[in-house]
Amino acid sequence: MYIYKSSEIKKADRCAEEQGMTAFTLMELSGIGLFNAIKQDLNIHKHHFTIIAGKGNNGGDGIVLARYLQIAGVPCSLFFPLGLPVSAASKAHFDYYSSLGFSASTNLPDQSGSILVDSLFGIGIKLPLRENIQRVTDWMNRQTAMKVAIDLPTGAASDDGDCDKHAFKADRTYSLHGYKPSRFLYPAASLYGDTEVVEIGLPHTSNWKVRSVQEVAKSLTYSGQNAHKGTFGHGLLIAGAKDMPGSASLAASGAVACGAGKLTVQTEKEAIPITASHVPEAMYQFNPHIELDHSFDAIAAGCGRPSDDKMEILIEELLAQKKPVILDAGALHPRSYAKKKCPVIVTPHPGEFSRMTGKETVYVQRTRIAAASAYAVEHNVTVVLKGEYTVTAFADGGGYVNVTGNDGLSKGGSGDVLTGLILALVLRNKNIKEAVADAVYLHGHCADKWKEAYPAQTMRPSYISQLIAETANEIIKET
Repeated sequence: MYIYKSSEIKKADRCAEEQGMTAFTLMELSGIGLFNAIKQDLNIHKHHFTIIAGKGNNGGDGIVLARYLQIAGVPCSLFFPLGLPVSAASKAHFDYYSSLGFSASTNLPDQSGSILVDSLFGIGIKLPLRENIQRVTDWMNRQTAMKVAIDLPTGAASDDGDCDKHAFKADRTYSLHGYKPSRFLYPAASLYGDTEVVEIGLPHTSNWKVRSVQEVAKSLTYSGQNAHKGTFGHGLLIAGAKDMPGSASLAASGAVACGAGKLTVQTEKEAIPITASHVPEAMYQFNPHIELDHSFDAIAAGCGRPSDDKMEILIEELLAQKKPVILDAGALHPRSYAKKKCPVIVTPHPGEFSRMTGKETVYVQRTRIAAASAYAVEHNVTVVLKGEYTVTAFADGGGYVNVTGNDGLSKGGSGDVLTGLILALVLRNKNIKEAVADAVYLHGHCADKWKEAYPAQTMRPSYISQLIAETANEIIKET
């Protein structure tokens, strides 16, 4: 499924109209798409619908939905508490609705029907909400009905996580043509409820998507014909320290469990016995100066390592060679990548990304998609901004939002495992975009698998690697 900024939706509408598809027709397609989606999800004949419509195009979508419900014999009441339609297409649809003998009111009812539909505002909403709109959304939120929003809840921004404190709180949202960024950005994301995309017949042009299980399964499947350990690459993991040997163990476990052909771990001497006891499949090197061996196919660095001058010197060496490099934890600093000769993947959590960019963490969290994308484009790197709905942003301006995972991943060490997964899949898949997105998806899916049987908070990061085989098999079989 695709993700569209408000400017991209407006551009798509303009392009459609330039090709002969009028705003009236677009509204009709949206309305019938909504009707069909709702009819598929609910037994509509057991409900009374109350549609609260605005004066613009979002209200017009509600008018078309009301017409289809009325024609189907479903009890439906239509209200315009902010005034009757003013946009040309909405007025035309309202005139047609009225010509069929269906009525509407400009006064709110005392109580809504069993399903309350928010059709007030779409992507054009301006925050904060005006007082007259607040009164309407407050009334809507007080109702005990099932609450449904069209496109996005009134009071939620479209492109970032901002929202009004009086915003409509939906149980379910039907997003037209694609997800809006705020569906994945807090606090606005908490307003959406369950979300379903309604196709309205427009071609898709966005380079931002939600990675699907079908795409991940295709990437994880390999025939295995004529394969040997060299087929799946030799990775170098520079991780761990004498006081943090667990980071190397967790990352190495993730890499081995996810299919790295060969893995060499470079760590401090004191960390080798502990790490090797947990991951005997890996090879180990102790080198206080960490000289790079250019026979490696991909390199990951930073897990459990201190952020010091030695690390900065190492990163300069890494950026001067040509194999893919994954940087995490101690390897994440504000820096220029202008002279790099290799593909670079940075994997910060919000606090680390805040230090990398100089932006406040609150700002980063509300603009995760835009912020990660801007950094990726500016520095010509791939950014994996971790957190709920992990964002993977690419240097070409595109990217993915991940929908797997849960709060069981909110523990120190989970990111180390993810670094190992990314390293393994970069070794196995020459398409770095696919490899990174699939690692993020698989990492989250392992946490979801754990939550099926146990409380999320009981999951240890070390369990993720143990769940990879079963979870990957499930992903492949789902398709």
